[in-house]
Amino acid sequence: MKRLLNYLPFHFVVLLSLGIYSQFYDQFWKVGFLKIVILIAILLMFLVILNHKKISTTLSFLLFYLIGVSAVYFNNDVNYKDYYQNYAEKNSTIVLRVDKVLKSGLFNDKYEVEVVQIDSIKTRGKVLLNIQEDSLRELLEVDDLLYVKSVFQKVSPPLNPHQFNYKDYLAKQGIHQQLFLENKEFKRIGSHGFSIQGLSAKFRNHVRESLNNYQFKSDELAVINALLLGERKEISKQLIIDYSRAGTIHILAVSGLHVGIILLILTWFFKPLERLKRGKQFKTLLVVLFLWMFAFVAGLSASVVRAVTMFTFLAIGLSFQRKNVVEFSLISSMFFLLVLKPMFLFDVGFQLSYLAVFGIIWVQPKLYKIYQPKFKIVDKIWQLLTVSFAAQAGILPLSLYYFHQFPSLFWLSNLIIIPFLGGILIGGIVIISLALFGFLPQPLAAIYGFVITQMNNFVSWVSHQEQFLLKDISFSFLVMIASYLFIIFLIRFLIDKSPKKMIYFLISILIVQTVFVFERHQKKVKSEFIIFQKSRSSVLGIRAGEKLLVDHNLDSLEIEKSNLMASYRIGENVQQCFKAYNSSIFQFEKQHILLVDSLGVYQLNNLKNLSVVLQYSPKINMERLIKTMQPKLIIADGSNYKSDVNRWEIICNKQKTPFYYTGKNGAYVLRINRD
Repeated sequence: MKRLLNYLPFHFVVLLSLGIYSQFYDQFWKVGFLKIVILIAILLMFLVILNHKKISTTLSFLLFYLIGVSAVYFNNDVNYKDYYQNYAEKNSTIVLRVDKVLKSGLFNDKYEVEVVQIDSIKTRGKVLLNIQEDSLRELLEVDDLLYVKSVFQKVSPPLNPHQFNYKDYLAKQGIHQQLFLENKEFKRIGSHGFSIQGLSAKFRNHVRESLNNYQFKSDELAVINALLLGERKEISKQLIIDYSRAGTIHILAVSGLHVGIILLILTWFFKPLERLKRGKQFKTLLVVLFLWMFAFVAGLSASVVRAVTMFTFLAIGLSFQRKNVVEFSLISSMFFLLVLKPMFLFDVGFQLSYLAVFGIIWVQPKLYKIYQPKFKIVDKIWQLLTVSFAAQAGILPLSLYYFHQFPSLFWLSNLIIIPFLGGILIGGIVIISLALFGFLPQPLAAIYGFVITQMNNFVSWVSHQEQFLLKDISFSFLVMIASYLFIIFLIRFLIDKSPKKMIYFLISILIVQTVFVFERHQKKVKSEFIIFQKSRSSVLGIRAGEKLLVDHNLDSLEIEKSNLMASYRIGENVQQCFKAYNSSIFQFEKQHILLVDSLGVYQLNNLKNLSVVLQYSPKINMERLIKTMQPKLIIADGSNYKSDVNRWEIICNKQKTPFYYTGKNGAYVLRINRD
């Protein structure tokens, strides 16, 4: 690890990442393309001219920070004059090109599309396209061109605390708006023509059509598509849940695991070429070529391209047969990817892939030395176990931060499945090849389908061992960072049991304890009154330190299992209890909150600092309520009819009384911190 920390590209990656992060969130560089290019050129010139080590080092660090800034700036379509929002009008005619077919929602087919033209002006920029589902309509394909007349809509942020921020997720994909269309509101006007992504999509469609001619079950076909074609759209929700709970969800996404196994197989297969003159170079060339052929078959998605790029650098690095070449190759591939696609930095798959690989590289050899098996079969099992635990050491804190669960039987799932995954992948490639040429015997297809079914059944069995699945784990960003410090210094101490390493390890324990004490204090002093947004329902929360009291009108089992409450409870790490207050007025600190329900009763006097919450569309005279109660704020929750909300908002604006609607503005949170 020490050599890696002294490896110059490692420092460049860190500074590059800082530049990407700061530019995306702060947008501090806004002065144009030319000026940042000139600034980078000036820094390069000074680096060439100057011969002072410290100054050159400082300038080089600044240079790579600015490269990260410029990478985000250049990749952001908003910064270009031909960005579609600069020309979009209410009655504009729009031409769209389908870039990616996404998984359908409950009511809409979803696509990532490029806005290539508005009226007669060529444009750029991506939007999310939602088309009403219709079983009679043929689905769109990559490179299809559409003619539409519609209005772009903003992507809504989450309406409740700690819910998944789909708006932020799409922004990191370069998408800031969306379109909603019915079938009659667009016209397909042909295809854009040649593109690598389009050819890949057509090839995968042909493969799926060929496989449909054989008697694969729906789950078998869905897993085959996921394993080899990178298509997860057809996987059932239950199957995804099973793989996630078993700790094997990575198997269903073509990623570093699949590409790494294929790299090992290709390296073994082409090893005889090393006997030839320049055989190593020829072997490396063939390995890289086949890796990218697999990427083409798997759809050239972001995760596939990342994985193949990473292992391309690794394959080239291995051909040099030098010490630490694996670590250096991975760092170099990370730098290369972030320069070209800076938004990869925020991709969970990117983060998990590299952390898992680095965990295996650094931790697995140390774990493996703990026990030296005498028998070969035991040695292979021990290797697999140490690889699984090493990968988990790399991704565990980040995984807990994002997903809030830990499948403790992950080692069993991986121990059983991973040894056979190479055979499953090779078998799948053979099955697909034979199916494409129409030579696939049905018995062979049935055998392969049986293997996939047994894998699914085993994963399902593991996932149903509920006592081994740790769920709803609250894990903050600070705790994640502290955990990584603890893991890093623990491993370094186990490798070199010196007094200095022990001191660092003890300091990391102190940091973890400090973070927990700090967050515990922050939790205890926090008080909130929350009006959650839930359609056709009214849900109120009163937060007092570590407890959340919830007042609602829903079925008790429904509210306990709802994502609404689970997101807040896990995000804030609080205990919740459900209670019907049967009261129309709450006092929160020095403020009064009056609930006006469908009965429309509100005759109360002498209430100071008053906010009024409207529930279940009460039949009231809004002007009279404002005149009588003189509230400082009127809030309408999700239980009200939209027509009533619109009418109330107009009246409040006329009366100059602030109005807040949770269906538009999100949950209303009245917050007090007692420090």
